[in-house]
Amino acid sequence: MHKQTSGEGAPTGGEVRSEQAPEEGYERGLGSRQIQMIAIGGAIGTGLFLGAGTALSEAGPSLIVMYAIAGLIIFFIMRALGELLTYRPVSGSFADYAREFLGPFFGFATGWTYWLMWVVTGMAEVTAAATYIQYWWPGVDQWISALGFLLLLFGANLISVKLFGEVEFWFSMIKVTAIIGMILIGVGVVTLGVTEAGDTASVSNLWNEGGIFPTGLEKSLLTLQIVMFAYLAVELVGVTAGEAQDPRKTLPKAINTLPWRIGIFYVGALTVILCVVSWTEFEPGVSPFVAAFAKIGIPAGAGIVNFVVLTAALSSCNSGMYSTGRMLRNLAVNGQGPAVFTRLTSRRTPAVGILVSVAMMGIGVWINYVDPEGAFTYITAFATVAGVWTWAMILASHLRYRAAVRAGRAPEAWFRAPGAPWTSWFALGFLVLVLVLIGIDEDSRTSLYGAPVWFAALGLGYAYLRRRNPQAFAPQTPPPADPAVDMEAVGN
Repeated sequence: MHKQTSGEGAPTGGEVRSEQAPEEGYERGLGSRQIQMIAIGGAIGTGLFLGAGTALSEAGPSLIVMYAIAGLIIFFIMRALGELLTYRPVSGSFADYAREFLGPFFGFATGWTYWLMWVVTGMAEVTAAATYIQYWWPGVDQWISALGFLLLLFGANLISVKLFGEVEFWFSMIKVTAIIGMILIGVGVVTLGVTEAGDTASVSNLWNEGGIFPTGLEKSLLTLQIVMFAYLAVELVGVTAGEAQDPRKTLPKAINTLPWRIGIFYVGALTVILCVVSWTEFEPGVSPFVAAFAKIGIPAGAGIVNFVVLTAALSSCNSGMYSTGRMLRNLAVNGQGPAVFTRLTSRRTPAVGILVSVAMMGIGVWINYVDPEGAFTYITAFATVAGVWTWAMILASHLRYRAAVRAGRAPEAWFRAPGAPWTSWFALGFLVLVLVLIGIDEDSRTSLYGAPVWFAALGLGYAYLRRRNPQAFAPQTPPPADPAVDMEAVGN
């Protein structure tokens, strides 16, 4: 049975959760405005601002196709998650659904793997943010900046979920404004020929230098690891379910807007950039936005892009602190983690879980200081593998949920994934392809070496905890689904 928690966050044991979900103990402080921007910001990160430069140098204009295909798969995943969220909106989200529909071990492994994904991502992001600061203040030691950012974001997450949502809202607003501005300026350069870049800017740049697939299909497919890393965090909307003011309306809206977000911020932005700057001019490690601003000749363009990339890194780290604290508490409440993580502060934030996660991210600062290039490559590759696991668990849980509905063992949710279950099977096959491609690519293959070690450790931890508390790993009786609502009210 699912446990109910008291106002202090400690499990009271044995009681089935109610529909209003107050038993999670969180404050429902995230409004529609913040949920929407968290969803938008989750689709825009350093994977786009920085990682796309390396991918463009390797695959050329075909990267646009890869982002579009991967974006469709992400939409299938998010609609599957949306159906599960409206069946039962909880902060444990995909870990809770894996526990319910796939078994205790999968819930345990998904929760801890998602926690690790955000910890290692936070390691990379906070170090990257400290590096960006040196653009303006080169004399400041990197570790000082990194520590300062960790403490500031920790404070924002500790005070209240409303402050977290507000910080993330403005981080996302900066990223969105920068990309839309780049698109509008780029369209002006291509159509009106403004600035010197207008002399060479042309839509034909998309195919003039060797066609859409100038380096071949294989090279294009190998960029999928970078592409999928860029989409990490779109599932963060699921973690906010326990603190959204009106999850029945805000979550479906956030998920349904995903296609246009991907279309504008990834496909649209890269298409415009490649019309302004030929793909042959991109170099690994150089932001495509920096290259485009430099080509157009915008005053202070480098400083503007550096500021935007800084906010993208801080946004990712901020989201990581938020999600890791909630995931650790979900594991603890279900008896699959240390009981200390169940505690909430008077402001109803999981401070202990956030603190432990921040401490782990701090270790990453040192790791990146010792070997910045090697550590960053490994971290991003491992984060992709962990993200693929999380997405696969969402899809597998959705398939088992649909089977339970057909068998009459579970009530049907009102926000159904279109084309399911076939879209979920298709997306699972695509994720398997991504893992195969990671294994083929020499640069990212090392991340697969760490995965067996991690899951072996999870297996040992699972066996130990199950011996100590068998009831926590017993099959669960799910609570009833969320009641149906007016479909027009959520814009479905």
